[in-house]
Amino acid sequence: MILLANLPALSKAVADPGHGSTFTDHMITARWAGDGGWCPLTSGPLRNLSIHPGMIGLHYAQVIFEGMKAFVQADETIAVFRPDRNAARFARSAARLAMPALPEDMFLNSVDMLVRADRQWLTDNPRHALYLRPLMYGSEANLMLRESAEYTYLLMAFLAGGFFGETVAPVAVMVSHDYTRAVPGGTGNVKCAANYGPSLLAQRTARQAGCQQVVWLDAIKHHWIEEMGGMNLFFVAGDTIITPRLTGTLLPGVTRDSLLTLAAREGFEVREARISVDDWRDGCRSGAITETFACGTAAVVTPVGRVHDQGGDFVVGTGEAGTVTTRLRTALLDVQHGRSPDPGGWLHHVC
Repeated sequence: MILLANLPALSKAVADPGHGSTFTDHMITARWAGDGGWCPLTSGPLRNLSIHPGMIGLHYAQVIFEGMKAFVQADETIAVFRPDRNAARFARSAARLAMPALPEDMFLNSVDMLVRADRQWLTDNPRHALYLRPLMYGSEANLMLRESAEYTYLLMAFLAGGFFGETVAPVAVMVSHDYTRAVPGGTGNVKCAANYGPSLLAQRTARQAGCQQVVWLDAIKHHWIEEMGGMNLFFVAGDTIITPRLTGTLLPGVTRDSLLTLAAREGFEVREARISVDDWRDGCRSGAITETFACGTAAVVTPVGRVHDQGGDFVVGTGEAGTVTTRLRTALLDVQHGRSPDPGGWLHHVC
């Protein structure tokens, strides 16, 4: 591994990378054009894009993306966590937006190329990871309302610290009754750019209410809990861990799937079921629900301490990170960093 001491230009960025702004040096690109299919992957320096103002993706939101992380392992090698799952979801997102699928081997090869090119950004700081962002967009210059005839794929990365800061502190959340994230038959179960822009106003409202995140409810009854921001939610009730079941409007998170496996391995009963806001509030007030946490690639496992809702605010458990949340967060990080056994091909070793 290349040591930070040998790279003084990176020292300031690595000391406090934040989340989403400390970009690494390279990016991988490929283009698709009709019968010609995908061109070979190319590696080059991270640079600004030159696009036509009439690009279809820019106007009609034919844009998809993914997110995954590379971690330094206990033996100082680098591995990416479950990129095959991201590749499969990327293909599902492409199909939903009438875009060409990027073959899994091409997706994984791009990951390998970028991690090898920018491995020097990772040190042995356990709080840091290399966050990889694959992106595909319709790049044809044409304003006809149809799918693009040309597409660009690119992969970039940034050095990631903590999504909510360097400490693992409970977050306050606001339940949104005025806005909806996803509707049946929509795109809630894929990662397309159009899912996220409409969520920003509710996020601003949450901040104004003193909360860090929004909890989304179902679009029909505004009753069932679905997600928190762009993250999946879990609820702890005794020895049972419950997460909202996938209905087609929730994103099937890779971290969510991993925690279902790890929680069962840790001896918990795991349930996928619908849970309402009233269930959550009453469970917290009675003590039946002792912990709530969110999970995702960026946030890892983050405890929820306080809930702001029009039906009455309430505190989850003690308002602090609970023992189950902490235990599962540790179990996940131990797998990601190669400190505990791989449950089954979850680590894609690169270099």
